[in-house]
Amino acid sequence: MLVIPGQPGKDLCDKTLGVTRRDILRVGGSAVMGSTLAQMLGLKASQANESSAGGAGWNKAKSVILVYLQGGPSHLDLWDPKENVPDNVKSVFANIPTKIPGVNYTELLPNLAQINDKFTMVRSVSYTPVGLFNHTAAIYQLHTGYTADKVSPSGQLEPPSPKDFPNFGSNIIRMKPPEVPMLPFVMMPRPLQESNVVNKSGTAGFLGRAYDPYYLFPSGDDMDMNKMERINVDDLKLRKEVSVPRLNRRARLRNLINAGLPDVDKAVGKYDLNEYYASALNLISSGRARDAFDLTKESEVTRNQYGRNTFGQSCLLARRLVEAGTRVVEVVWPKVANSDNHSWDVHVGLSGRMKNQSGPMLDAGLSSLIADLDDRGLLDETLVVALGEFGRSPQRGVSTSGNGNSDDGRDHWPYCYTAVMAGAGVKRGYVHGQSDQTASAPVKDPVHPTELLASVYHSIGIDPQSIVHNHLNQPRELVKAHPVSSLFA
Repeated sequence: MLVIPGQPGKDLCDKTLGVTRRDILRVGGSAVMGSTLAQMLGLKASQANESSAGGAGWNKAKSVILVYLQGGPSHLDLWDPKENVPDNVKSVFANIPTKIPGVNYTELLPNLAQINDKFTMVRSVSYTPVGLFNHTAAIYQLHTGYTADKVSPSGQLEPPSPKDFPNFGSNIIRMKPPEVPMLPFVMMPRPLQESNVVNKSGTAGFLGRAYDPYYLFPSGDDMDMNKMERINVDDLKLRKEVSVPRLNRRARLRNLINAGLPDVDKAVGKYDLNEYYASALNLISSGRARDAFDLTKESEVTRNQYGRNTFGQSCLLARRLVEAGTRVVEVVWPKVANSDNHSWDVHVGLSGRMKNQSGPMLDAGLSSLIADLDDRGLLDETLVVALGEFGRSPQRGVSTSGNGNSDDGRDHWPYCYTAVMAGAGVKRGYVHGQSDQTASAPVKDPVHPTELLASVYHSIGIDPQSIVHNHLNQPRELVKAHPVSSLFA
């Protein structure tokens, strides 16, 4: 019998549900047996419980937080240090033990070392670059699952375009919108950026502006550690002269007018304007989003634990947002790539910058986020992923991407680096994969960044092979990769 699997727990009449390329091929072949496409779709709906999706970790996450370490952190100087290696490979920082026996971090991560029994480390993230040796193209791959069409020898891309593949968060909120009146997808505290290419892969691309993130980019430059104190969400407030009852009366009046304009309704029906209007109305009138953004509701002790800086307070706000019902939050490291001070892009000055700037901020913010979610019972339903677009070169002072590097600096290295995953069925206290003696390449269980992206979709209950249609109405998988099932308990 011909079987076209569905997705468990989903209404297969839902217009936002994806169909996989595998399904389309099966439908194509069905013509030989005299079945029509309509019959096949009906069969798919009737067999929703026979899906090939599922397994460990499937649909465990209600929310996703991506802690994106823009710039490419050095795995050798954080969570994969090596001993008995040449001096220009060995980290300048001392090793410390962690909660997992036999697993060491560097001295930069004392707090994370004490809670790594709560998360998984993937020490074998790896890919071979094709125009991806520089940041922007690698950022695009990580966020969309696809390689950008136009990449110059330096790795720079054209600006964001409506033809771009969507950010993973946009795909998620389209297929699984929030269950409460809340912002579906929030990106903060700054856009994705390398040089003058700003927010490439930070948009909904060909899905349309309706699925863009809510961009929370407070005023102030990247070195302003107090910018989260100036969060402005005026667009989520009612004007003083407009009460909630008055707003609802306006909505009823609008509906009456629309009822008398069937031709207009028909013309714009495909855009789901009523749905968007209702969502916006609920969001503003409920006040839920405004309350979530109010960091003053947190105790001084909690705010200090996360770190009184842009990154720490962004991590705290991420917790508040998912607690309020936001589906996807992306915290972008608050210092742009290819810059000095606080940046992970450490071609020079690695020892000072990582010890006094980026290391302590990462340790406090990420450890507090994971521990706080766990203490509140939210980690079981929130997937946290932390990684950069690549790691750093095993040998200090050696050029791998055409950039100049001092003896106290490391260049770009996509061939092997580390990611952290926690929550939503991800194993606790687990190390996946293994790097070689110099952390140059995986010797066990390599994981491509697109496989991590597929694992994110899997965790939130979306088949990574689901089909979306691009700006030319061509079918494309969400990502051409499969989840890493061994990451999940």
